[in-house]
Amino acid sequence: MQIFDGLRPSQVEADEHWMSVSDLMAGLMVVFLFIAVFYMKAITQPLTNYEETREEIYQALLREFHDDLAKWNAVLKRDTLSVVFNAPEVLFLQGSIDLRPLFQDILRDFFPRYLKVLKPFQTKIAEIRIEGHTSSEWHQAATPDEAYFGNLELSQGRTRSVLRFCLPLPAGAPYREWAQPLITANGLSSSDLILGHDGQEEVALSRRVEFRVRDNSEDRLDLMLGATR
Repeated sequence: MQIFDGLRPSQVEADEHWMSVSDLMAGLMVVFLFIAVFYMKAITQPLTNYEETREEIYQALLREFHDDLAKWNAVLKRDTLSVVFNAPEVLFLQGSIDLRPLFQDILRDFFPRYLKVLKPFQTKIAEIRIEGHTSSEWHQAATPDEAYFGNLELSQGRTRSVLRFCLPLPAGAPYREWAQPLITANGLSSSDLILGHDGQEEVALSRRVEFRVRDNSEDRLDLMLGATR
């Protein structure tokens, strides 16, 4: 007995029509599912690569400098891939862009090794930033604006002094060709202060020099996210 026995021809045609539409909708749902899976993979894979690259760089820096950080009064920050030199009494003469002899000794040891560690990641690095940071303090009569711009000029001069000292170091010569176009000197004044648990500025810790890696996964991620907006 056929399933359409007893039905009028118009009813049979209507049922066949709706079965065809249902099949079409099911097929479209499968197509959309595959598109969604592909899209999600395209979104998550760069994020995974970004995190893996940063972790690889962090671990390489940690292996190289683990035994030196304490004696240099420095820290390695995982979240920013920064080696931070914290002791202002070691870094510069007060109010001056001149490197103290002890900081020169530290940089002479640190910088060539730093470039050596980063060289295997050179195709993944967008920028090697030398950042100079100051406290918010300036001379007592200064307005906040005067203090900011005075510290800006000071921090810019200090980062240039660090770069001018580091680049010609003979031990860094094997890495200079690829690294030099990526190295920038950035004086940031008091724009990134270190605050204590009470929210007050930690003046000494705010006065610091950071060597920071910016990997190009950030640029690729920005391009990808921009394309999806």
